[in-house]
Amino acid sequence: MESTFSSPAEASLQREAGAAGLLTPLADLDRVYELERVVGFVRDLGCQRVALQFPDQLLGDAGAVATRLEEITGSKMFILGDTAYGSCCVDVLGSEQAGAQALVHFGPACLSPPARPLPITFVLGQRAVALELCAKAFEALNPDATAPVVLLKALATLLRPRYLDLLVSSPALPLPTGYLNSVPEPLERFGRCFPLAPGRCLEEYGAFYVGGSKDSPGSDLDPDLSRLLLGWAPGQPFSSCCPETGQCQDESARAGRLRAHRHYLVERARDARVVGLLVGTLGVARYREALAHFRNLTQAAGKRSYVLALGRPTPAKLANFPEVDIFVLLACPLGALAPQPSGGFFRPVLAPCELEAACNPAWPPPGLAPHLTHYADLLPGSPFHVPLPPPDSELWDTPDVSLITGELRPAPTWKPPNALGCSALTPQPQLELAESSPAALFLSSRSWQGLEPCLGQTPVTGVVSGRRGIAIAYEDEGNS
Repeated sequence: MESTFSSPAEASLQREAGAAGLLTPLADLDRVYELERVVGFVRDLGCQRVALQFPDQLLGDAGAVATRLEEITGSKMFILGDTAYGSCCVDVLGSEQAGAQALVHFGPACLSPPARPLPITFVLGQRAVALELCAKAFEALNPDATAPVVLLKALATLLRPRYLDLLVSSPALPLPTGYLNSVPEPLERFGRCFPLAPGRCLEEYGAFYVGGSKDSPGSDLDPDLSRLLLGWAPGQPFSSCCPETGQCQDESARAGRLRAHRHYLVERARDARVVGLLVGTLGVARYREALAHFRNLTQAAGKRSYVLALGRPTPAKLANFPEVDIFVLLACPLGALAPQPSGGFFRPVLAPCELEAACNPAWPPPGLAPHLTHYADLLPGSPFHVPLPPPDSELWDTPDVSLITGELRPAPTWKPPNALGCSALTPQPQLELAESSPAALFLSSRSWQGLEPCLGQTPVTGVVSGRRGIAIAYEDEGNS
């Protein structure tokens, strides 16, 4: 139990604190972190205070990069690290606390629009790719020169003399505030831009993904690859290639397992009575609107919902809420698909799209609905938004059988937002108020409900020394 829901007691005593050492040689800092482009960004804006956001694995270079930028630009640099949520999101709150006028984000990024307007530039990093090895692997997997495939720009340059229908994708960087573009915007999906020709659709294309690592080919997929596998057309080929070795593998079987697991989570959400909405970001746009949307959605489906702001979710944190049946993480697309800890969670953690599919009877059936990884795609104004049917719709009365328990699910009692009788307190015939919260009912069923105060019933005694140590091993308990 200790290893599942908490860390060992010895870990905190043996941990060594200190700053991480330099990861990149000083001679390579300008190239690796694109300091020339960052300097141009700071000088064009005329900023005197700039925030530099680094992920945990790059904090060793943060001091050297900040010092170099301060020497060149003369501006004050602030290092942002240890973000409360995912490091792929822009930490707008941290930059505002530092009084920064602009922010530079280093490392992998989800490219989600920030909640507040702020000049931002992204340094995604440069990685060595064995283009010739990847090109040979592509030719071995795609002998048909007319097959439509999506791939990298540098790889398409080598293959285009032979292959005729290649589509190059690029990162969908957020546009500056007030930016006007007369050119038609390309299709934006999965955090990428796809410049499709007129009359073409993305569902016609296969994919050749260059990414991953030869050192970590395990079951924990990169969130970016999971995002593509879940959202790509099931009938199209999808293969991945290691950029260092050129080794390829077909991802169709893994994509099928991911979709099957997501269908299982939808069934768990339909069986759930209490839903915990985990706030997974405070810096991505429309997160407040998303919270209100999913609270109304669970209420219409006859479920209770609680909003929990716990920072990064861990098994130890979520185990404190045993009355919650499922948790839904409202985070950026990469944060919602991040690999879970090895110990696993006490209750399943879902993405917003799974909760929408479970609670909205108007949502298309599996196989016809796209898997949306960003909660903003489910909100009003999005082309994928599906409004709830009216209360008198037959969709609410459609019989539904649980594929997990085999029992018939009762039809939900539809309640619109702000309807009467939706408060946490319900009037009783004796004019008493009793809390109808599932958490209170769960607490009342426990045999131990806390210490009894017994005020005025215990004798007064002098102050004595208490027990010494930590709760898991006091000094008077020995080694047992």
